[in-house]
Amino acid sequence: MQKEVKVGSVTIGARPFVLIGGPCVIESRDLVLETAQGMADIAGRLNVPFIFKSSYDKANRTSLTGFRGPGIEKGLAVLDEVKKRVGIPVLTDVHSVAEVHAAAEVVDVLQVPALLSRQTDILTACGETGRAVNIKKGQFISPRDIIHVIRKVESTGNTNIIVTERGTSFGYNTLVNDFRAIPIMRDFGYPVVFDATHSVQQPSAMADRSGGEARFIVPLARAAVAVGIDGIFMEVHPDPKNALCDGDNSLPLADLEKTLVVLKRIEEALWTV
Repeated sequence: MQKEVKVGSVTIGARPFVLIGGPCVIESRDLVLETAQGMADIAGRLNVPFIFKSSYDKANRTSLTGFRGPGIEKGLAVLDEVKKRVGIPVLTDVHSVAEVHAAAEVVDVLQVPALLSRQTDILTACGETGRAVNIKKGQFISPRDIIHVIRKVESTGNTNIIVTERGTSFGYNTLVNDFRAIPIMRDFGYPVVFDATHSVQQPSAMADRSGGEARFIVPLARAAVAVGIDGIFMEVHPDPKNALCDGDNSLPLADLEKTLVVLKRIEEALWTV
């Protein structure tokens, strides 16, 4: 039986699929509010449930000089403003146990980054808050092994769990997607989201930063919806070429509406057969 996870007014695990997205990191208050409102307007027109995502800190940047964000205090204040002004649920990463409870006071979904997805203390701390927990499957974890990560959160009594597929390491600086992972992980009973933008990332491929092949975002998203997912995760930015983080694997905000139209048509075809 597939579990449905409630996040504010949004239900993940029901139809239609949920959109989770926004700029990789909070670059400025104005950019975040502009993007959140723009995405919310598009999602509203298309009847796509929407959760806004942006990070107050990116603690796992390739180099010491990579832009990390405004930090937890200023960043959470911006996310709180998004919730109140735009009226949508918000999601953000946490990178240590010390951050978890402060983040849980503001956001609706706590996200465990892929590179930390085996860290028991972070997983259980997130679970103990009672907030929904989005687990980004590590690039080094097989889909069948994600059950052990799920069990760590379940041990706290929290079953508001979402699992996100974001590609698997395939040699140096390369990720590939095995779409068998989606039904395998859905068999564990929790909603599964497909991260179409980090799946095209090229980790640390640009010497001091990660690269990406944004032209593959939409084809992979189409394939994931056809396989059957509960949500699509995308880094979305008004100007990816000038983004301070993950611009090479971000979808331009201007392309979001036409992308969602196609994805909705695929989902409708899948569930009406």
